[in-house]
Amino acid sequence: MNKMKLNIAVLPGDGIGPEVMEQAIKTLTATAAKFNFSIHFEEGLIGAAAIDQTGNPLPDETIQLCQNSDAVLLGAVGHPKFDNDPNAKVRPEQGLLKIRKTLGLFANIRPVMTYPILYGTSPLKEHLIKDVDFVVYRELTGGIYFGEKGRKNNDTVAYDNCNYSVEEIQRIAKLAFEAAQHRRKKVTLVDKANVLETSRLWRDTVKKFAASYPDITLDFMFVDNAAMKIIQNPSYFDVVLTENMFGDILTDEASVITGSIGMLPSASVGADKALFEPIHGSYPEGAGKNIANPFGTILSGAMMLESFELFEAANSIKNAVQAAMDDGKVTIDINPDNYFGTNQVGEYIVNKIKQ
Repeated sequence: MNKMKLNIAVLPGDGIGPEVMEQAIKTLTATAAKFNFSIHFEEGLIGAAAIDQTGNPLPDETIQLCQNSDAVLLGAVGHPKFDNDPNAKVRPEQGLLKIRKTLGLFANIRPVMTYPILYGTSPLKEHLIKDVDFVVYRELTGGIYFGEKGRKNNDTVAYDNCNYSVEEIQRIAKLAFEAAQHRRKKVTLVDKANVLETSRLWRDTVKKFAASYPDITLDFMFVDNAAMKIIQNPSYFDVVLTENMFGDILTDEASVITGSIGMLPSASVGADKALFEPIHGSYPEGAGKNIANPFGTILSGAMMLESFELFEAANSIKNAVQAAMDDGKVTIDINPDNYFGTNQVGEYIVNKIKQ
């Protein structure tokens, strides 16, 4: 039997991106050796790092690299010198939006899980976050972020149009319902159908779509209610399906309840390409200090392996992360009193996998 060969585009990006990416690559390399498949990594530029070198947040070479790869692994994008300048014409984040659009990545998938070691660092009380395990499917290429925008009346009026089509809604609904079949068989559509016409289209479309999945329970929740419910009773959710802006806000809210934003991986999926990245930002003030939490990036690597149906290999990474948490081999964000460096945590994971 020919062993699987994966060509992976690696975009370390900005801030702590290169440091956490290094740990993910070490982990994936060890996993490939153990489970008898091979991974070839090739690096490209994105974000502020790309602007500094080329003037472009997403150079053509990077696009080419991603299109020729089986999947993309991304570190983090962003730098304060651009954040603090509202007139900056070229921004690191444009690279992120453009790579999503170029590769047709229409669904952002974010698992939200809690770990016992983090119960004490979550802003929520322990009884609320026990056994929280849900996943958000956020539509990524439509809605208000990509609608026509501009100003008129001598710059005194601004507008942002929100557009959605039935096709855009159906293709992400399909992913969410398929995921629910392997979970607790519940999908919650989050919208604002009492006010927005686009939300009413979402609701009509998803209702019709759900008829093909009789084993899945579908419920509906307005976005403001969902925002409250994530705090009051997060274990209520299984699969959350929502549009672009609501998903952006809710996933950031949900990430905080876990106790460390550094723990959570994510995937952005298209028809034939997928990009995997931790949800944390580039944390430039932590760059180069060997303090960044690599778990989110390492677990993003595990999600990537799952997308190639290398489930055993992916589970070995997840188990190694769990073991590191149980053994207290964690970075300063998780345990400020007794912590290890980014590299040490990465080494621990690699050794655990080799065992």
